[in-house]
Amino acid sequence: MTDAAIRNAASVILLRDAKTNPRVLMGQRGKNAAFMPNKYVFPGGAVDLDDADVSLIEHPCRATMYRLGLKSEPDLETAILASAIREVWEETGLILGKKGVGTNPAPTGWEGFFASGHLPTAQSFQYVFRAITPPKRPRRFDARFFLVKAEEVVGDLDDFSTAQDELSHLQWVRVDEARNLNLPFITEVVLAEVAALARSGEAPSSVPFFNNTTDTSEFLRLS
Repeated sequence: MTDAAIRNAASVILLRDAKTNPRVLMGQRGKNAAFMPNKYVFPGGAVDLDDADVSLIEHPCRATMYRLGLKSEPDLETAILASAIREVWEETGLILGKKGVGTNPAPTGWEGFFASGHLPTAQSFQYVFRAITPPKRPRRFDARFFLVKAEEVVGDLDDFSTAQDELSHLQWVRVDEARNLNLPFITEVVLAEVAALARSGEAPSSVPFFNNTTDTSEFLRLS
């Protein structure tokens, strides 16, 4: 079996009521999905080439940018951050942005977001996890996970009416109950990291990285 090419991807963990009743937004993938069917996941997906053409009005903190390690690849850096915002919009209808007028025509996939009258911002993004899908899988991703406080979302946190149909059963799940859902292994690991961050209320001091580029799995920390 030939290994699938590794594609860049981004996921967003929206964290609500972190200090009192921490919950994260999750949805279920379709039963016919080629990758992780029926699993509950965070909003996210593959990076599109057009995401590099999107101008972010704000970038994350210096620590997040440094740990991404993409200073020499600014187009990829922009594309990863922008794709995270786009995927949240597409899969949940929620907006991570501020009022403003986007380019016309909008980059492919951004028409609806710009039509909402907002420009994308990644200011509150905290880089908390990275994982590369192991070999011998039908699809492989180099996925970066970003933690974002739900207060940064524009509008009603419970209004998913403009979401596309990529995820079903969208819901805010208590972090301590999320493991009762049908989760991919890596999502369970990420949730443990999020639970620890929610308890501490502090920014991550390093980023766990499951490197499965080859048949030999490595667990690293990006500091």
